[in-house]
Amino acid sequence: MSRPVPWIPGVLYGAVLSGGVYYAVIGPGPGAGTAGFAVLLGALIALDRRDRGLDRWRGRRVPAGAVFALRVLLLCAVTAVDASGISRVLFVLVPFLAFFAYGSAVAVGLGVGCVVVLAGAFTLSIPHWQVRAEYISDLLMFALGVVLALAMAAVAVREQQARARLEGTLAQVAELSAARERNRLAREIHDSLGHHLTAIGIQLEKAEAFASIDPQGSAQAVSHARWSANRALDEVRASVRALGPESESEPVGLSRALADLVHHLDGGSRRITLEMSGVERRPLLVLYRAAQEGLTNACRHSGATEIGVHVAYDERGARLRVVDNGSGFDAAEEGFGLTGLRERVRLAEGTVAIDSAPGGTVLTVGVPW
Repeated sequence: MSRPVPWIPGVLYGAVLSGGVYYAVIGPGPGAGTAGFAVLLGALIALDRRDRGLDRWRGRRVPAGAVFALRVLLLCAVTAVDASGISRVLFVLVPFLAFFAYGSAVAVGLGVGCVVVLAGAFTLSIPHWQVRAEYISDLLMFALGVVLALAMAAVAVREQQARARLEGTLAQVAELSAARERNRLAREIHDSLGHHLTAIGIQLEKAEAFASIDPQGSAQAVSHARWSANRALDEVRASVRALGPESESEPVGLSRALADLVHHLDGGSRRITLEMSGVERRPLLVLYRAAQEGLTNACRHSGATEIGVHVAYDERGARLRVVDNGSGFDAAEEGFGLTGLRERVRLAEGTVAIDSAPGGTVLTVGVPW
């Protein structure tokens, strides 16, 4: 595990170095012991800087355990040459750094061991230290320092883990958002392009059928097919650009958009009618796409000759019905278009009902205000 708080050892080394040098200046005076003390602390600082990441020496990986053992040996050496005794505080780094390298159980064990070793050193070098307040205070303060170091390490590890979980969650959210946007754009392209390709096919069939008997009607059908092709290109471009909410892409007016849609599909062997009642309050893209999907399915798959589009507005919302006299279909045959329509209506908090049987299909979509 990487160390979340790499600055703590450096701060302790600097504080101990300053304290040891100050003690030497006001006490016995700087000498060889002070120089060795400073050199050993410098070695600890250099080792700590190399220990940030994967330790290497001349291109070879140094085992983490060897680095940790070398640090402990240097700490013992610093303590041995330190006449002031202030360097004992550095041993709180042993459980602190072990927490990140080996986990909480090992760190707690090393912390207890450091306290026991300090008590043993007092016993071997200082007679009757157990009744001298300054040494009891030193031991208690050291034990408290070990506890605080372990607590700080635990907090740092939990923060690091929480940050990793947050980054993972944000990555999942970003992935889901991207998937949702791709699905929305795919639905838009399917609804608009699929409808217009159907319209183009219908109009070209009409043009071919009437080419010899009604040249004017044939030319009009070709004109309608050209209009559908241009509309398909415009709507595909709009769908690719539309990265905001769907309401930004709503047609200027539903009644006008539906009238235009029916006008360019009507004719030939099919008769399409449009009826609207009530007062239109605002354009509703979801109803426009529902009408496109219903008309596309009726014209392409059902073989219907009569198709009616009915839109009614009231105080509760808007309701669309697309009715045809075609062959119908089974519910298991629903394709991507109807699945996308159900999802679109669900997001608008509306309802979808499909009643299909041989002889006709009724698609009903209701959207609240």
